[in-house]
Amino acid sequence: MIQGPQKTEIQNLFNGIAPGYDLANDLITFGMARSWRKKLVRWSGVQKGDKVLDCATGTGDLAFDFKRAVGDEGQVIGTDFSQNMLDQAPDKCKSLNLDVLFEWADVTQLKYPDGEFDCTSIAYGIRNVEDPVKALSEMARVTKPGGVVMVIETGSSQWPMMQWGFDFYFKNIVPLLGGVVTGDFQAYRYLNKSSKNFPCREEFLSLMTRAQCFSRCEYRTLMGGASFLYKGHVHKPD
Repeated sequence: MIQGPQKTEIQNLFNGIAPGYDLANDLITFGMARSWRKKLVRWSGVQKGDKVLDCATGTGDLAFDFKRAVGDEGQVIGTDFSQNMLDQAPDKCKSLNLDVLFEWADVTQLKYPDGEFDCTSIAYGIRNVEDPVKALSEMARVTKPGGVVMVIETGSSQWPMMQWGFDFYFKNIVPLLGGVVTGDFQAYRYLNKSSKNFPCREEFLSLMTRAQCFSRCEYRTLMGGASFLYKGHVHKPD
C-alpha cells in the first residue's frame, strides 16, 4: 500500500509556499510544465460543452487550460486542499477573462455526485495525497461512465545517465530555486523526496488498477521520464 503524507503536513506546506508557487514552478521546470499541461488536456479528448473537475488545482493553471478547451458552454471546477493556493486563483482567472469556479475540497472525499463530470484531473498532486488509491477511486466515482481520469506526475528515467542528471537537479537545484523564491527551502526538499519515492510508469498503472474503477489505463512519457501523463477510462456499465 502506498501511504502518502499526513493531510495537515501538506496543507501547511502548500499554504506556506502559495505566494511564490507559480514563479518557482516556472523556474524549476523552465516553463515546460505549461506545455505538459496542454498535452494532458489534448490527450483527455474533452470537447466543447464538457464538464471538468480539476483536483489539487493549486492556483488554477490546468483548470484554465481545460476551460479554454471546453469553451463558454462547458464548465470547469478547480478544487484544492490548500486554501492559500486557491486564494491565488480568482485574480488569475479574472485577468485571463475566464469563468472557472474554485472550491475547497479533499480529493479523497469529494462532495460531488456520482458521474457528474466528463473528465477529472490532477496535476502534480497525487503523490501528496495520504491515500492515492482512494483519491483515484473518488475521482473515478464523480466521472461519468466512459469518461476519463487524467493525471500528470513526476517520475524517473529508464536511462541511467539521464536519471543521474534528474537526481542531481532535483536534489540540489530545485530546493535552491524554490527556497529562494518562496523562502521555504525545506518544502522543496520534501517535494523532491516525494517525487523520487513515488511510483511511475507501470507501477502507477497498478495503483490505478487497484482502484477497480477503470476499464483501461495507459501512460505517456514526457522528456525521457521527467514527468508522465496517465489516463484512466472509467468503466461503462455492462
